[in-house]
Amino acid sequence: MPFQILLNFILAFVWMFLSVSFTAPSFIVGYLLGLLIILAMRRFFPDRFYLWRVVASISLLLLFLKELIKANVDVLKTVLKPKLDFQPGIFAYETNLKKDWEVTLLANLITLTPGTLVMDVSMDKKILYVHAIDLPDKDAVIDDIRNSFEKAIMEVSR
Repeated sequence: MPFQILLNFILAFVWMFLSVSFTAPSFIVGYLLGLLIILAMRRFFPDRFYLWRVVASISLLLLFLKELIKANVDVLKTVLKPKLDFQPGIFAYETNLKKDWEVTLLANLITLTPGTLVMDVSMDKKILYVHAIDLPDKDAVIDDIRNSFEKAIMEVSR
């Protein structure tokens, strides 16, 4: 992936030199032409086309922002109820992620979402121990994390 990004920048600069126009619009045109060239030659690269990872990263960011807003509303509803009838709980979340940075990113995304906190990660980095402010159904929360954050992280990394 870094090679493809570097190659795209080189192609953009080559376009600027060939067109003898050293402006931002010329660079952007060269960058877009470089994208098309790399896309056409993607089968010669060992990694997948890097723009898909960029799109997956933006998708992960938007997913986090959506979950952040949703969790803030849920915590606000829980706190503002006249009768505090929430059920806090701790559960073990077994992850399918392999790399250290993937597990760290998942733990941070869970912790940054209001109402949840990753308390510990097992030594083999397979199980995250999560505290939730309101845990009526443990399996639903586990499925929600697996189908949202973990799936989006896998799309970015693989």
